[in-house]
Amino acid sequence: MKKLFTILFVPLLLVSCKEKQQKVTPVAEPYQLRQTIFFGGDILTMEGDSPAYAEAVVEREGKIVFVGSKNEALKTYQGKASEVNLMGKTMVPAFLDGHGHFYNVGFTALAANVLPPPDGSGKDFESIVQTLKTYQNTEDGKYMLSKLGWIIGNGYDDSQLAEKDHPKATDLDKVSTDIPVLIIHQSGHLASINTKGLELMNYNPSTPNPEGGVIRKDNQGNPNGVLEEAAFFKVLIPLLGKMDDEMAAKCIKKGQDEYAKKGYLTAQDGRTTKEQLAALRKAATNEAYYMDVVAYPDITLGTDYISEGEYAPNHRYKNKFRVGGVKLTLDGSPQGKTAWLTKCYHVNPEGRTGCYEGYPIMDDDKAINYVKTAFNNKWQILCHSNGDAAIDQYIKAVDAAEKEFGYPDHRTVLIHGQTLRKDQIPELVRLNIMPSLFPMHTFYWGDWHVESVLGEPRADYISPCRDAIDAGLKITSHHDAPVTFPNSMRVLDATVNRITRSGEILGPDQRISAYEGLKTLTDWAAYQYFEENNKGTITEGKLADFVILDKNPLKIDPLEINTIQVLESIKEGQTVFKAK
Repeated sequence: MKKLFTILFVPLLLVSCKEKQQKVTPVAEPYQLRQTIFFGGDILTMEGDSPAYAEAVVEREGKIVFVGSKNEALKTYQGKASEVNLMGKTMVPAFLDGHGHFYNVGFTALAANVLPPPDGSGKDFESIVQTLKTYQNTEDGKYMLSKLGWIIGNGYDDSQLAEKDHPKATDLDKVSTDIPVLIIHQSGHLASINTKGLELMNYNPSTPNPEGGVIRKDNQGNPNGVLEEAAFFKVLIPLLGKMDDEMAAKCIKKGQDEYAKKGYLTAQDGRTTKEQLAALRKAATNEAYYMDVVAYPDITLGTDYISEGEYAPNHRYKNKFRVGGVKLTLDGSPQGKTAWLTKCYHVNPEGRTGCYEGYPIMDDDKAINYVKTAFNNKWQILCHSNGDAAIDQYIKAVDAAEKEFGYPDHRTVLIHGQTLRKDQIPELVRLNIMPSLFPMHTFYWGDWHVESVLGEPRADYISPCRDAIDAGLKITSHHDAPVTFPNSMRVLDATVNRITRSGEILGPDQRISAYEGLKTLTDWAAYQYFEENNKGTITEGKLADFVILDKNPLKIDPLEINTIQVLESIKEGQTVFKAK
């Protein structure tokens, strides 16, 4: 008996001494699970149609196990869990990316920043040239040149440049005449390249425009360096295809960091190419993700690469990655004046005469066949349609697919819907098309829409969030990164306030409340992803995905929303970003 007592007592004594040395806080018995209690601030659950708060939340091993009063939480869990006092800060569910290009966010983070102020220094041609000259001697510039062979900049915007024009090949020749130079328009639908780039692409006076694209030319018929849509993608896609595993890993890491620091813990990779999908799948196999990433491959590139292997389209993550469905693109950019409208642009782009309405990427038959393919495979389809003519085409395609291959709860998504007409909204309701709108345009390009793109009153109705919600639609609001930064509070500000750069309110009747704005980033965004049972609200049983903000968006002047700071992002109970 004495021997047995010694055997049992000595290990217990050692454990006891060790606990005293390390001052270990006991956790929940009998499983020794990791638990955390959050209290002491505004915990906005996002449940229901009006704001609801909880005094305390408890997460255990990445799941929410308690939502309720502080007294009850401490009574049950105190001494058995870590405690986090929010100190008056606000906690909300983590944000889900309504639409963006996750992989390209990482890629453009490696490129030169030629965005206009306040996001970059690209205020005129000269500042772009100087930025590119400086960049080519930086670590990232040398790295990109060694891997891809081009000097690459991202984010110029003719609407914000002093010249109100696109830099031409001759302008970019000031950066280099020996190395090809590519600068990507902020819309992601146009670009400009230098003379060396034109030579490498074999873009000359006799080169025809590719289907769905334009090689702009001067008065003598020579390519001037500005490329629209497919003409630009013929440059970009092969460059992306040259990226090796090392570079892909850099992009994926940088992409996650950019999203997490703004509270996005579910990211979307829209219009994923074959090469990008291979890299994203490999990253999942290597367990490289600390946040959830959902890819929507470009259906026009074929379907074999989409459905193959263990990451075929479905609603289940493996190593925090899944293929959620497919992406289709039917037109271009309104600010770049390549979106397909039913009425003339307010001011024609350079080289266009008469009633210029933009142009489609494809004809109706192709669009219908692509949507039917998605429906036949029961794949969720997201479709980029900016112009109202493109939206008409998408509605027609979904209607045809629904009649032939309709299946319940497909949650088809309209991406952007910038010039969505009031008479089109009932069609979205009828066909169960969920709009993911882009009201950030009201800040970044609202003045440009009024002055040059649409004119009034059409400009007032871009991204009509109020009418869409009032029609009974759940909507999401997105950033389309890297078109803009994945800045959640700028998204929320634009959705709620609709203030332009010059301080004008664009379409005041389409403003929504701050609570509804948060819904577009949380609860309704989770619904768009078929993840409403796991994300989007602070509810028992869901993932412990949280964002801590320095101020409550519902308790400040709405005009101050864009000043709110993300202090911490928590993925399944683990901090993945914390402000310094």
